[in-house]
Amino acid sequence: MHKSELYVYHMVTRQRMHRGQIIRFDENQPNSLYRFFFEKEQLNSRGEDFVQILQSQYTNDGLQLDKENAEVAIRYMGQTIRAIREVIVEMVRLQEYPEYPSRLSCLYAAKTYEDVLKWKELFDAYHRNVLQIVKLRVNGNIFEGDGNLLPKEDGVPFSTKIGQAREYWKGNMNNKLPELLINGTIEVVEIIDEFSA
Repeated sequence: MHKSELYVYHMVTRQRMHRGQIIRFDENQPNSLYRFFFEKEQLNSRGEDFVQILQSQYTNDGLQLDKENAEVAIRYMGQTIRAIREVIVEMVRLQEYPEYPSRLSCLYAAKTYEDVLKWKELFDAYHRNVLQIVKLRVNGNIFEGDGNLLPKEDGVPFSTKIGQAREYWKGNMNNKLPELLINGTIEVVEIIDEFSA
């Protein structure tokens, strides 16, 4: 991790940015990753969450889920396993690397245009909408990690996931899916690409 002024590339997915826009991130400002994993609720058309669905749908013959409730269950499980991953990664950061930017309170970027295109390809594969690629000037803290080293979305013991989180925080060594976590004062200096929504 280092603190300096640096130019990086960012993939915009929620709201278009404009040249000259200033973004400030500090430890107490949650980002969209935080909001998605920790604030989003998965409900069926009757307003029931996954636990309520399980309680109402479980019978002596087992669990009988219709299509809507099965989809709620799948979305809830996906969101929960990713939230657990981020909690474990944040726990390791707070204990061992408190000076690094938090994944839950930062902007994600890439060192090179080629690296940001790797992320765009991944987002396209998951049908995630990419609006722009922008160039940013960062005056703040920067950590370079390898997204491929994050704890996997699987059922391994938490102790294994903690080990995976430690590997992630050691920094980008393999360069498979490089990502920069940035905070501080961030300025949009150029709109590189515009994509239709």
